[in-house]
This record gives sequence, C-alpha cells and structure tokens, in this order.
Amino acid sequence: MDFNALAGKAGELLNEHGDKVEMAAEKVGDIVKEKYGHGEQVDMAVDKLKDMIPGGEGAPAAPPAAPPAEA
Repeated sequence: MDFNALAGKAGELLNEHGDKVEMAAEKVGDIVKEKYGHGEQVDMAVDKLKDMIPGGEGAPAAPPAAPPAEA
C-alpha cells in the first residue's frame, strides 16, 4: 500500500469536501458529548480538526491582497 498516494488522495478529498467533513465532525462531537460528556475537551478537539481543513471554518483566512502600487 502506497501511503503517500493515500495521503494525497485524502488531501484532495478534504479540499473538495471540507464542508462535509466539518459537518460530520460537529455531529460526531455532539454524539460524543451526549454519550461521554467532557464537552469542553470535545469542542476543542473538533475546533482543532476544523483548523486542519483547507478553506474550512477554522482555517486561517487568506491574507489580504496587497494595495495597488502608486506610480
């Protein structure tokens, strides 16, 4: 099994479907909190996961465009 190819494919899927992964993470987090408690820790883990999703809710915003140069 080529793990580099697998990781590349996972990255592609995250880029294409990051919104769905975020929704799934939220749902799983809610289930875990309901069943086991520890809401604060679960919320932190979900937030960290969202930070890793390209273009996702928790991902850092793109830097602002540079102002046009004056001639």
